[in-house]
Amino acid sequence: MMVLKPNSTVCRSFHFPDLSLFGSQSTSMFKIIKGKKKGLKQEAIEPPPGPNASSDVTVNHASRSAIVSDQQPSVRPQAVALLSSTPQLGAVEVLPLLKDVPVADRHVLFLKKLQICSYMFDFSDTLKNASEKEIKRQNLLELVDLVQSGSSKMNEIMQGEMIKMISLNIFRGLPPQAHENTGAENVDPEEDDMYLDPCWPHLQLVYELLLRYVVSSDTDTKVAKRYLNHSFVLNLLDLFDTEDPREREYLKTILHRVYGKFMVHRPFIRKAINNIFYRFIFETGRHPGISELLEILGSIINGFAVPMKEEHKLFLARALMPLHKPKSINLYHQQLSYCITQFVEKDYKLADIVIRGLLKYWPVTNCGKEILFLGELEEVLDATQPAEFQRCMVPLFRRVGCCINSPHFQVAERALFLWNNERVVSLIAQHRDIILPILFDSLERNIQGHWNQAINELTGNVRRMFIEMDPELFEECQTRYMDKEAMVNEKLKQRDRDASGQHGLIEKNGSALAHLEFFLLSAFSSCLR
Repeated sequence: MMVLKPNSTVCRSFHFPDLSLFGSQSTSMFKIIKGKKKGLKQEAIEPPPGPNASSDVTVNHASRSAIVSDQQPSVRPQAVALLSSTPQLGAVEVLPLLKDVPVADRHVLFLKKLQICSYMFDFSDTLKNASEKEIKRQNLLELVDLVQSGSSKMNEIMQGEMIKMISLNIFRGLPPQAHENTGAENVDPEEDDMYLDPCWPHLQLVYELLLRYVVSSDTDTKVAKRYLNHSFVLNLLDLFDTEDPREREYLKTILHRVYGKFMVHRPFIRKAINNIFYRFIFETGRHPGISELLEILGSIINGFAVPMKEEHKLFLARALMPLHKPKSINLYHQQLSYCITQFVEKDYKLADIVIRGLLKYWPVTNCGKEILFLGELEEVLDATQPAEFQRCMVPLFRRVGCCINSPHFQVAERALFLWNNERVVSLIAQHRDIILPILFDSLERNIQGHWNQAINELTGNVRRMFIEMDPELFEECQTRYMDKEAMVNEKLKQRDRDASGQHGLIEKNGSALAHLEFFLLSAFSSCLR
């Protein structure tokens, strides 16, 4: 006997889609979607005809009770019972292929296959219900092939039942994450063992079926959006919290396709992703799917029209820039940097906002993050215009100067590598009269005392570049630096002299006190006599 895995036992909650959308339907909804695939003759899988095929009939679905018109006859009881019945133990059986049965019977057979695919099995034991699992897998393979080939058309009821089956399979409770089991708070996700969902052999086919349905040219968006509604999309986004990278990859592809095909969902998807980022930044600090969501956003941002809407600029400032704050930025920095650069390339006026945002979240003690920030800064400067560069160059190169003097040689090296970029050198050359005085002290300190020889050589190269740009300015900065150093040395000498004078005074006062103490002791002794 087969044991079902109840969907109600969950570790993390989901917003289940409104299954009432799959409820009573009239025969006016038995509309055939015209196939557009060339070279294939499509066969319609129609519901079995009733006594009067043109009559309006309300069909009873599993999610709601039947409401049959008193004036019109219903469809054949076999189809009604199948749609309204709930899965029973032992009901998984081998069914013939759809292509092997008459067209009139394919509708009922298709619904039977969906019913079998709705069973949830326990995959913790690979030998348990092995034959039933294989039957479900074969049925899923056939459904995927059916949708992918476009050889048969599905009416609206069949599409609704298929989406309901998909929802039952993928919208499930996710297991606790690794840090929830161990209780550790600061665990590096890269060091954790990668979690692989044991039910993936079936889940993959369900995701493949959903993907093929979304991308199919036979899928009518006006019909599909009734089932792939906001609730469905929200549940898809919740699944990005899974630790299985294979599932996140499918989710990324499907959500991107949904965004492209269903324009009505676009603002909702952007807002939902925004909320996920807020929760990650300000509450949990953990989310396995941030990199995949950023990949989707990278493609979305690339399609933004110019001039850019204020909504998108706020998203950059309030959601994307704060993503530089979490410690786990190394897991998604590449995708984040791409999104940021896309914004600057779309609207160069955003460069000032981006650079000041980087300076706001610049790491102080995390050298790994600092190297990532310097790399991203170079990409942003590549797309920055002189006017925007001028607005933020003073605080920017104060920070670069600190990085040049960093005792961590990789940070200092990455900062000095900025001068290998011709675009950055061009911007610096245009404003050298402001930038060189800011950087001169840092360059000289590196030349005089940095412990790493490679950093000394790179600093010397940058120094020579400034000399070639403007020898007079460099000499002026050098004179100021020498005067400043002389003043500092003089203050140090004066401090030493003051310290010596105070030491002599203390010794003199100490001697006087000793004489006074001796006199008092002598007087006290004479009194006792």
